[in-house]
Amino acid sequence: MADFQTYYVPEQSKWPIVATVGMGVMLFGAASVMVSSNQGQSTSGDWMIFAVGTLIMIYMLFGWFGSVIKESRSGLYSAQMDRSFRWGMSWFIFSEVMFFAAFFGALFYARVFAVPWLGGEGDRGSSNMLWEGFQATWPLINNPDPEAFPAPKSVIGAWGLPLLNTILLVTSSFTVTIAHHALKEDNRKKLKIWLAATIVLALVFLVLQAEEYMHAYQDLNLTLQSGIYGSTFFMLTGFHGFHVMLGTLMLIIMLIRIHKGHFTSDNHFGFEATAWYWHFVDVVWLGLFVFVYVI
Repeated sequence: MADFQTYYVPEQSKWPIVATVGMGVMLFGAASVMVSSNQGQSTSGDWMIFAVGTLIMIYMLFGWFGSVIKESRSGLYSAQMDRSFRWGMSWFIFSEVMFFAAFFGALFYARVFAVPWLGGEGDRGSSNMLWEGFQATWPLINNPDPEAFPAPKSVIGAWGLPLLNTILLVTSSFTVTIAHHALKEDNRKKLKIWLAATIVLALVFLVLQAEEYMHAYQDLNLTLQSGIYGSTFFMLTGFHGFHVMLGTLMLIIMLIRIHKGHFTSDNHFGFEATAWYWHFVDVVWLGLFVFVYVI
């Protein structure tokens, strides 16, 4: 059993190498998809490469996290190791904050500076000579070069599916918090019920998000190729949706581990880290709802 004076040093592992290979194959596949798409070529082979990289990453994640779980349940970790996990998760979430800050920054720059300049406003208003007569509005549904970037017919209204999704995610923050308190109280029945409720809310969110995307593409002509609004809309909501998928997978794994009897009232950082991540996902969505859909 580890104590506060010891720090567990794991044996040599293949998982960092597997992760490097998987991530490299994924990025190569993703880059190939974009290049082939821009050149009008078939992307089926490129998507296969991306899928292979994804499978390698899934294999790595299950294997690596499985090793960590076994080590933790074997009593090899000390309080110092627990603190290192907490710091690691904190820095990971901070990196995710910076990731989304970059996309929110791009949205802010386009709305406050670039689009008004093209409309003739500000100290760089001479940019409107590029597209004379362009009217700067936001959301931008009248692109300055409609031949290159066909404008959408309309944008997604804030008070339909986006509002419903906001209610779902905010509610899921409460349910996962109730589940966390149940774990601290060692009330495993209550824990399972509220964690399962959180997963159901997350899955409903993903289904509604997919429905919103289909409506945008099929009915509104709102796509990634719809100019700066379409680009920022799908980059922000799309990456957030990916994070919701990842968070949902984490919640499902936590529920499986709880059914197997893992975690105690005073030793459950795996669950706690997942709850931290889920709250982060919820907060990002609130920012998206306000700055992408409402304002």
